Amino acid sequence: MVADDRYKVFGVYLSESVADSLESHLYERAGIVDLESYLEETADSVPAGDPGAEAMDEFVAGVLESFPDLYDAAAFESAAAVSHDEFDLVRLAAAPRRVSDLRERFQAAATVRDADLQTIHTGIVEAALEQATPDESEITGEQPTRDDVDSSAQQ
Repeated sequence: MVADDRYKVFGVYLSESVADSLESHLYERAGIVDLESYLEETADSVPAGDPGAEAMDEFVAGVLESFPDLYDAAAFESAAAVSHDEFDLVRLAAAPRRVSDLRERFQAAATVRDADLQTIHTGIVEAALEQATPDESEITGEQPTRDDVDSSAQQ
């Protein structure tokens, strides 16, 4: 059992591109330069106060909160098309209750979709990262012009 003052380490299988996007997201939030090695030497838990673990826990909390919407938005078909040997096991840390809740939701989604966990993990995490990434107008504060809208509609 992991104490309340520690984050539990767990793994998700992600396509290489989604793992890279998650690494970028966590770099922006907590300065994690190499996600693959960040928790490499950690047994099963990380002490509270670790900035990387806190950023991971926040990400997991957001996934749990938005899980139904992420499920609806997930591109499971493209995740299922990835070859099984092209997935990476990515280790994350989160509050123990969040880890168990997320595992339950991933398993339920896999059962409903009759899909493997690699597909579910990748689809849900990718959808979460897409929601977490602001579009250009949010970054610049500019609203798209009519020309922007017209040119995107023609593509």
